[in-house]
Formats: sequence, structure tokens, C-alpha cells
Amino acid sequence: MNPKIKWLRDRINMENMQGMIISNPVNIRYLTGIQAEGVLLITRKENFYLTDSRYIEEVKSTLTINDGIILNDIANITRDDYENFFLFCENVGFEENYITYATYKNYIAKYKINNFEETENFIEKQRMIKDDDEISYVEKACYITDMCFKHICDYIKIGMTEKEIAFEIEKFFKTNGAEDLAFETIVASGKNSSKPHAVPTDKRIEAGDAITIDMGCKYKGYCSDMTRTIFAGYVPVQIEKVYDLVLKNELQTLKEYKEGASIRVVSRMVENDFKLNGYDLLHSLGHGVGLEIHEIPFINGKNDNVLKANMIVTNEPGIYIPGNFGVRIEDTVLITKNGSINLTKSDKNYIIVDK
Repeated sequence: MNPKIKWLRDRINMENMQGMIISNPVNIRYLTGIQAEGVLLITRKENFYLTDSRYIEEVKSTLTINDGIILNDIANITRDDYENFFLFCENVGFEENYITYATYKNYIAKYKINNFEETENFIEKQRMIKDDDEISYVEKACYITDMCFKHICDYIKIGMTEKEIAFEIEKFFKTNGAEDLAFETIVASGKNSSKPHAVPTDKRIEAGDAITIDMGCKYKGYCSDMTRTIFAGYVPVQIEKVYDLVLKNELQTLKEYKEGASIRVVSRMVENDFKLNGYDLLHSLGHGVGLEIHEIPFINGKNDNVLKANMIVTNEPGIYIPGNFGVRIEDTVLITKNGSINLTKSDKNYIIVDK
């Protein structure tokens, strides 16, 4: 049986459940590799994947006998079949943070569920710790991202628009081995860089602009995430102090990241240093990365959990001066027992384009 399915069945038993309905497509892909619309049912004896005829061929090409999953075309499932899936199951788990209340009621009625139990994100929590294959996929996505950054630094010229640069980044990803974008690319120059989640505009790059580029791609479903703040023509003196402070904290955080490190303590370290210098950390210091670009754990001063080996998280301190400029530096980082490894390796020192 697929080892992830085996883990899930064992976990369900530990929680005194006799079955579970998994409808979050990200969790389904994590557990089975399936990338088609459908629902995964873990029942007392069997595992079923329910989908429609549009996806049968695709799912068949993904599953093997060893996966221990029975494929069902919903067109051939009767009302009695639905009601029998969880027959003699007292407690059935569901993803309370994914399904709507309407879906919740529909599942209870359709499957004749006796007691629907919240599972408290235990699949998402399991996804925090990556196996060797998952780590290799993120590494590959990060490698493509580093290549893209090198290309884009050579490409950018004063007078180009933010949209032109973002389009070139996306084109590079899709023609150099990436499966897709991990998220919508951010290219923010000059005053626009003061907005942490700016959207590329028709603004043209001007000499002296700080240009914040936040980009990432997917490889076999797994994401990369990297931000660099670079400069057009020259580095304005008024930005140097902020850039140096952000870089110092990014490098210090990398030293603190390791198995057993308190997420709250690491985050507060950066928050306090920023405050001593008159700035605030407006967003989390980082977040988990995997099949989704934002996964648990979230690295902030309110999280009392610790980092664990084989977590993949970001390290992204940033300072934003409204209406003026912003600086963010971000890497995707693998946590190890003795420290951490930067998976995005692009230069973080001052980078000047179109000198």
C-alpha cells in the first residue's frame, strides 16, 4: 500500500475514526499523486477515489496496484453505494478548514454518516515534514528560480515596465523546466516597492529605483519562493541603511534556523532589531513551502512551535517606507538537525542592473 495512505489509515485509527473523506485536491495529490477532480474515501477496509469519466484515463495512469486505491466512475455509483461506503463506521473524519457548510451537510446526507469528526489539519501537519523526493522537487524549483534571476538581471533595462519584466520572468519559467508559476510574480519599482504585495504595473523603471522582485515556480507540484531587491543604475544612499539592516537580519535568521529553534523567539529577534532602528516587520518572517506556496508553519512572533528537520520554510524580512521604497530579501530554506540550507542561492549583496 502507498506509504502515505498507510500513514493516514494508522492516524485515523489513532483518532478513533473508522474512515475519512479527503476533498482538498492538494491533500489528495500529496497522498496519491492524483491531479484530477474527485474525492478520496478512506473506509474501514478499502480506499476509494471517486471521479468522473473525464479524468478516469488520467487517474489510471497515476495509480498502480501497490497504491491500494480503487478507482470509481461516479456515473456508475448508485445511491446505495454511497450509503454503504461508511457502513458500520461510527466516526468519519473530514477537512473542516476546507469544505463549506453546504458540502458538510451534503456529505452527511449522501454517505449517511453517523458522526462527522474534525481532523484538525493532521494531513497538513504531516505535509510540513518533507521526504527526500519532496525536497528534491523543491530544490529543482529553486534551481530554476536562481537561473531565472540571473537571466532577468541581464534582461532589465531602464525604461522597461514592471509588466514587461514580470512577463519575461514567467516566460523563462515556462520554457526552462518549470511546471507552472508558484504564485503571481511581483515586480515593484520605486514607490511601488513600498507595497509588500504589489501588482506589476505599466510604470517604467527609472534610474535609482529599488526594484523588488518576488518570484517562484513549481516543479512536479512543489514550489519555490525567492525575493531580491535590486537597483536600476545605482544604489541611492538613503536606501543603503535599510537594505543593510534587512540583509543583516536575513543572514542572522538563517543562522538561527535549525531543528528545535523556537519560531516565536526567532521572529521576535528580527522584530526587536527592526524596532530598535525605527521600523516594523509588517508581515510574517516566513512560512512553509511545499505543494502550496503558503503552508504551515507560519514564522511569526505568535507561533509557539519549534522548527523541525526537513521542514522547508522561507526567510523573508522586509522593511517598507510608504510612498517611498521597500526592501525585502527572501530565500527558501531547508531546516536540518544542525542548521539550515539555503535552497535559493542567488546573490543577496547589492545588485545593480543597467549600470
